[in-house]
Parts: sequence; C-alpha cells; structure tokens
Amino acid sequence: MPGPFTDDNDAAGGLVAKGAPGDNAAPLSISEISALLKRTVEDRFGFVRLRGELSGVKRAASGHLYCSLKDDKARIDGVMWRGQADRLPFAPEDGLEVIASGKLTTYAGRSSYQIVIERMEIAGEGALLALLEKTRAQLAAEGLFAEERKRPLPYLPQVIGVVTSPTGAVIRDILHRLADRFPSHVLVWPVLVQGQGSAEQVAAAVRGFSALAPDGAVPRPDLVIVARGGGSIEDLWGFNEEVVVRAIAESTIPVISAVGHETDTTLADFAADRRAPTPTAAAEMAVPVRADLLALLGELAARKRRAILRPVSLGRERLEARVRRLPRGEALLQAPAQKLDELSERLRRGLADRATRAKDRLQADPARLSIALLQLRVQRAQDRLDAARIGPVLVTQRIAGGRDRLDALDRLRRQIDPRAPLARGYVLVVAPDGTMVKNRATAAAQPALALEFSDGRLDVLPVEGGTSPRRARSRRDEGTPRQDDLFG
Repeated sequence: MPGPFTDDNDAAGGLVAKGAPGDNAAPLSISEISALLKRTVEDRFGFVRLRGELSGVKRAASGHLYCSLKDDKARIDGVMWRGQADRLPFAPEDGLEVIASGKLTTYAGRSSYQIVIERMEIAGEGALLALLEKTRAQLAAEGLFAEERKRPLPYLPQVIGVVTSPTGAVIRDILHRLADRFPSHVLVWPVLVQGQGSAEQVAAAVRGFSALAPDGAVPRPDLVIVARGGGSIEDLWGFNEEVVVRAIAESTIPVISAVGHETDTTLADFAADRRAPTPTAAAEMAVPVRADLLALLGELAARKRRAILRPVSLGRERLEARVRRLPRGEALLQAPAQKLDELSERLRRGLADRATRAKDRLQADPARLSIALLQLRVQRAQDRLDAARIGPVLVTQRIAGGRDRLDALDRLRRQIDPRAPLARGYVLVVAPDGTMVKNRATAAAQPALALEFSDGRLDVLPVEGGTSPRRARSRRDEGTPRQDDLFG
C-alpha cells in the first residue's frame, strides 16, 4: 500500500533512497530511535508496581539478579542491581508470586523493555506460605527434620548458650526463669532477630557456639537456645531461611528452638532437637528445678540410710531371737558336770579295784618276793651294767655339765638375792610381819619397822611429820643405842 509520500509507481521503494517532494525528516539511526523510546518510556512510566510470578531467576557473578515477571497472558523482563538484591529478606525463586516496584526502561541491545526492580516483596501471606511449604518439603526430603537426628538434651547443663537479641524481653525472661529453677552459666550471642541480615547472624551464632573449643578461654555451651518473641509470619521469616535451618541441623550442640509463641511455627522448630512453645518454656526445658533435686537427693539419702540400717536392724532382731532360744550357761554345764562326776566316781572305784587286785596277786604269789629271786634280778642288772662298759669320760662329762648348770643357778641366785646388796651399804625395811616394805605410804602405816643391815637388824618407829628423832629398842639388845627415826 503506498505511503503518503510515494506514488503508485514507487510504492516498494527505489533502488537508491531519494528524498520525496516535501519530505524534510531525515532518517533516524537505530540508536537514536532506541534512545527516544527509552526516554519516552521512562518519562511515562517513572515508577510502577507490578504483580506477577517469577520466572528464569538467576544471579550473575556480579551479584545482579535477573528474572522475568509473568502472568497468564504476558511477560516482562526484570533486573535488580546487586545493592538491592543483597538486601532482599528472602531468596527469589521460580514460581514465587511477588510484587516488584521500580521503573520501566528499555534495553537497546535487544530492542526490549524491562523493569529495573528497586524493591521486591512476596505477594501476600498465601504466597509466603506457599514458599514456606516448598522450602519445608525440600529440606525434609534431605532428612534435616528426621526424628532419628534428634538428640537428647543434657539433664543438667553447666553452660547454656542463648542466641537472641540482647535488648528484648526474651533474654530477661530466660535469665529470670533460669535463676528461679537452677542458676546456670549463660552465654548470650547477640543477633538481629528480624529484618535484613537476621538469618545470617542467627546462623553464624549457632555455628560459632559449635566452633568453640571445649577447653578454650570461652566455655563451650552444653546446650543452645535459639529464641525470639512472637510476631507475624513476616517478623519470624528469618527463622524460616534455609541458612538458619541448616546451621541448626549441623550444630554439634543440642538446640532448643523457642521462636514466637505457642501457635507460631518456623522451620527452625523442625530442625531443632526440641521445640519450646515460648522462651520461658525453653528455660524450663533446659534445667531442672534445684529445690526438687535437693528434695530428691534428700529422699535418696534417707532411702540409702534405711537400706544400710535395715540389714543391721534385721540382724539385731534375729540375734536377739536366737539369744532368747539359747539355753542358759548353767544348763549347758549341767550335763558335762554330771558326766564328770560319774567318771570321777568310776575312776575312784576302778583305782580301788585295781589296787585290790594287785594286792591279791602279790599276796597270791609270795615266791616273786623271795630273797633268792631278788638277788638274781640284782645280779642280772649288774651283769647288764657291766656289759654296758660305762667309761669314766661319760660320767665326768655329765658331772661337769651338772656342775656348770649348778654354778649358773648359783650366780643367778646371788644376783636376785635381796640381801646381797646389804654388803654394799643398802638396807632392807621389814614390817613386823616379816614382809619387805617397798614404799613410804606402806612404811608410814606400820606401827614399827625393822632395818636389816649386813651385820644385824635394828628396830625403829615411824613418825609422820615429826621434827625430833625417836628411838626404839632393839629386840636383840636393850642396851644398844637407838637409831634416829628415818621418817622424822
């Protein structure tokens, strides 16, 4: 169809481009028309919000995010620069319905238009729940939520690590509950629990606790609590991120997830070893009640004492019962005593009977006591003695041995003789009944004493506390001068 500037003969154009009569518009280059289109589109659509399903999502090595937004009838390309893409609170993926805000522009390289996305959000809770379910199914297929992976919590942890915000009410509730139940050593790893970067900080904290050395400067926790208060699904979304779930599943320390209130559920709850409905409940799961433990220990100690004393009590009862059944000592000795009396009587009668029978035999055979018979026996004994040839050496040896023993006994007698020391000036003190006095108290109680010297005996009278000497006459010589009293 001919244009307004051509006739019928030149509708398809000539071989060489020529200007038509009245045509004052120069032809535009591709770059020029692309620039005009770009300016027109950007001026007309400076800011738009588009709702559509993500498709062809990919992240370039530069960090820029490229994707397409589509519905059931149309499609538009989109790009999100690295600065905005790094701040996304979720991971874009194909099939996710989002609302993208930005400006339309053209891309001259492909003569196409696209949206430069400045902000991207999930289109409503329905789409968010769909993404959550998809992520849950993917991680569950990998076995991260399997029950056999769950580890038992330590009964009495010495150190408890808490991953939460240091300024919220959650950490105060946990510390207060731990102090009430069982005071413990608590390490708090401060993190963001909401918003951009919260998932990465929570994951780094969980991995950081697992990386602590058991004997390092910072004590390694025996239990980790990941906690946050309640909120909407958007507020809790950081605990649904795959990086948090994997960090909890890979933790070498048992983890309690206490995210949100009782009705809130996140993927972190599925990956943790135990889920607590509230942060306070997590503290109750972490430690027992100290007062209950003390009461239990007291009861066990009492049971142990009863168990120890019970055999002793039973043994005492059995012993007393057996003692009551034992016969008295006199009864035990009655039968042996009676038997002893009977045997003594039998022995006496037997000896008397034997003596009588021997006397009768002796009297019945007087020939055995005849002089001739006795002389014969003496002669035979003499013959045997002569035959033995007893030499004088044997006799003298026995005599010498006997003399040595006798001399030894005599030396011993002289050593233990109490009167032997009298020749050296010692004196024996003798009581009137002839016993020796060995101490002063016994001497003071005697009415009279005798001092025995080597050459005689002297009688004296003991005087207790006296100051002047008193004398007593010697029983052998009345005229002998009296000796001064030894105790005066």
